[in-house]
Amino acid sequence: MATENKNLSHYDKSQIPNGENLKIGLVVSEWNQEITENLYTGALNALLDCGVGKENIFRWNVPGSFELPFGCKKMITSEPVDAIVAIGSVIRGETSHFDYVCSATARGIMELNVQTNVPVVFCVLTDDTIQQSRDRSGGKHGNKGTEAAIAAIKMASLGKQL
Repeated sequence: MATENKNLSHYDKSQIPNGENLKIGLVVSEWNQEITENLYTGALNALLDCGVGKENIFRWNVPGSFELPFGCKKMITSEPVDAIVAIGSVIRGETSHFDYVCSATARGIMELNVQTNVPVVFCVLTDDTIQQSRDRSGGKHGNKGTEAAIAAIKMASLGKQL
């Protein structure tokens, strides 16, 4: 596996643009809340660590990962954000529902990136087991929320430069 023995949460702050003047949205799925709250915490802490003011971080909740693209789309039109992190967790079950939700969510977020000028960072864990999700949301592989927040700062800064 690609993340075996790797912690995804390490970043060199000197290599990250200052987030002081950025406004970042976090759209968080309520489904698999243990995981999504861990991802949210990782993202929030990284944003604050890189200079984004608490008043410039907007959080909206949606019921599940399938609803993330709609929540992100509405945030783009309602809040003055420079980037959004879409936070979700889909854990494989016994049916093909997992495949449909993962595919639709990824496609919806990708379409927002193509159709709008606000970057939307994909922070949706798509794991086979709850343990894999725990490992990637603050466990032995770090926190994907942290990684996504750093990507959001980089993309928002790029957007302001261009």
